[in-house]
Amino acid sequence: MAQTNQVFIAIIGAGGVGKCFLSQLADLSTRRPSPKLSLCYISTSKKAVYNADYSIGDNALQDLAASTKAPMSLPQVADYLAAAPSKAILVDNTSSQDVADAYPLFLSRGVSIVTPNKKAFSGSYKLWQDIFSAASTSGAKVYHESSVGAGLPVISTLKDLVDTGDEVIKIEGVFSGTMSFLFNSFAPVEGSGGQWSAEVKKAKELGYTEPDPRDDLNGLDVARKLTILARLAGLPVESPTSFPVQSLIPKELESVSSGDEFLQRLPEFDSQMEETKSAAQKQGKVVRFVGSIDVASKAVKVGLEMFDKSHPIAALKGSDNVISFYTKRYGSNPLIIQGAGAGGEVTAMGVTSDFIKVVSQIS
Repeated sequence: MAQTNQVFIAIIGAGGVGKCFLSQLADLSTRRPSPKLSLCYISTSKKAVYNADYSIGDNALQDLAASTKAPMSLPQVADYLAAAPSKAILVDNTSSQDVADAYPLFLSRGVSIVTPNKKAFSGSYKLWQDIFSAASTSGAKVYHESSVGAGLPVISTLKDLVDTGDEVIKIEGVFSGTMSFLFNSFAPVEGSGGQWSAEVKKAKELGYTEPDPRDDLNGLDVARKLTILARLAGLPVESPTSFPVQSLIPKELESVSSGDEFLQRLPEFDSQMEETKSAAQKQGKVVRFVGSIDVASKAVKVGLEMFDKSHPIAALKGSDNVISFYTKRYGSNPLIIQGAGAGGEVTAMGVTSDFIKVVSQIS
């Protein structure tokens, strides 16, 4: 492969993860001067910075804040990057379905992609197939470690297991930092824990939940992550709504107008969760919100399960994630990955790590 001493980078999304990634990229450029990493495009949904000569100054975020340029359309960005003087990488730090839908276009034009965007890999199975077939045809790379478990090496580990011929039997774990925090405080291994509604309110105040906590409690975030892992394990899961997902939103509150109204009325339904907690306590267990993939029976599900207090899933702290891989090689002792599964810095770390892999493969 022809050696190039420069790689061009386009970044879409400059929020929490985007800002952390920019800072890690600046550090990386200093530590690894070759190949030269050249930022040539950065945009939010409303503004963009780019120039015909593919150069941007060192103050990308300030320039972006002051910019009066609108972002290019996604096909225009693909044209722009495909015409760059050397290889280009698109870093998508958004959770946008529109950007995800354009991945096959970018990849078919030889533009590699690095992203934490779950929607690309948990959307329709056809989009999943189109993404990887475009990459395989053009030789462009696509990495998405941070789409599951932030910076934890979940996807790379699963790919290594599959690629080396191990047989994945079952994957089980706590895939949501929000749900981890909630259940560790609602149903702790020691002590009685707080009222469910109070814990949800506290989690929102501490910034662990989405602005509307129902976006966490409906289980869809976990379902998206399981869809991605199931597909990597070889199951052609159609979508995150094609298997059982237990929602923790009381039926009566599904359609209330706002997150604030939801939190106000949630105490009316505390007794439901209290019963679940008591049932577990009577058996000397704790309740946790988990996702599991049984590869042999092709069963994928998300919801509440009871665990012995000595189980790794019960012993989690704070908002940590834990993912257990049961495989033929690892036998009855699973390979366990555990640690912070949310946060801008660790999510961006996963993106930066993927970015380094792509740079080493294309330059």
